[in-house]
Amino acid sequence: MAEVTDADFEAEVLGERGRAVLVQFTADWCGPCRQLAPVLSAIATEEAGRLKVVQIDADRNPETLTRYGVLSTPTLLVFRDGEPVRQMVGARPKRLLLRELEDELATA
Repeated sequence: MAEVTDADFEAEVLGERGRAVLVQFTADWCGPCRQLAPVLSAIATEEAGRLKVVQIDADRNPETLTRYGVLSTPTLLVFRDGEPVRQMVGARPKRLLLRELEDELATA
């Protein structure tokens, strides 16, 4: 799973066309973020053609955090054609996360 920063968020996330981008706002100290990481890595591999998955460190990238009103980690934001279309807060099992992403995956 790729890591993005304030500096390249626009190019890597907002500039992506043709597939949705799932962004995990994470932090080194966040236990649920660490639990979610292998789930997101698996989804990134399995859905690579339909979904791009990236993470951004909330502590080191305050501009993006503030821009999207992220108040806790893990927060997941789904972008399509540069616009946020879904927000989810908290860790969840893979099957539940995939169910929540059905609409975004179906339109890819």
